[in-house]
Amino acid sequence: MTDTDLIDVVNATAAAPAPQSAVSRNWSCVLFDLDGTIIDSAPAITRALVQTLTEMGFRVPGPTELLAYVGPPILDSFRRLAGMTDKEARRALGIYRTHYDSFGAIDAAVFPGVAGLIASLHEEGLPVALATSKPEYLARRVLEHFGLADDFAVVAGASIDETVSEKSDIVAIALRRLAEQGASVEHPVMVGDRIHDVEGAAENGVPTIVVEWGYGSPEEAEDAIAIVHSVDRLRELLLG
Repeated sequence: MTDTDLIDVVNATAAAPAPQSAVSRNWSCVLFDLDGTIIDSAPAITRALVQTLTEMGFRVPGPTELLAYVGPPILDSFRRLAGMTDKEARRALGIYRTHYDSFGAIDAAVFPGVAGLIASLHEEGLPVALATSKPEYLARRVLEHFGLADDFAVVAGASIDETVSEKSDIVAIALRRLAEQGASVEHPVMVGDRIHDVEGAAENGVPTIVVEWGYGSPEEAEDAIAIVHSVDRLRELLLG
């Protein structure tokens, strides 16, 4: 069964959980975004973007504008932010991945304290899943590079052809895979930094805690159940 099929399959054991109106510490599983939440990947992503836009002959925006590309599906960003046609965006995607694949997994850093928190969640027996718009093969490479892979029960990311790239679909896949492993998905929580994390999780009935150290603006966190300024505060909300 493909990831696209997984999105549409009805599985009674993985029914969409009810939205939460307040922060709870009795989570059944935790979903993490990757870029801007676990790792500071902006240098690698923006570097590859500059190379891609230059090669494509498009205007290269300044550093602040380039950060808008970090997090959402890159193909959508080429269309929405750079004004590319579908054909141009597909070509840009290929160029971008060629550049990013050569250095992206190592030209990054785990935000201080995050690796320890994820390890603690794993040690406490709380299932942890990755739900990222980054291609799944790249996400796995990043986790392996930083020694984080063993702490994740599930890794869900975009498909290579970007047919699966919307955050709501990726969250659905992560929840489905957790349920298939026997994990409870009755009371999940998402940890992210951008509005597409909040909205994508909400479409699956999942509340989101937004981390302030990421790349999003305060306005993007308006519908989150909490905004955390430190890993210690995030630990309190996840583990008590």
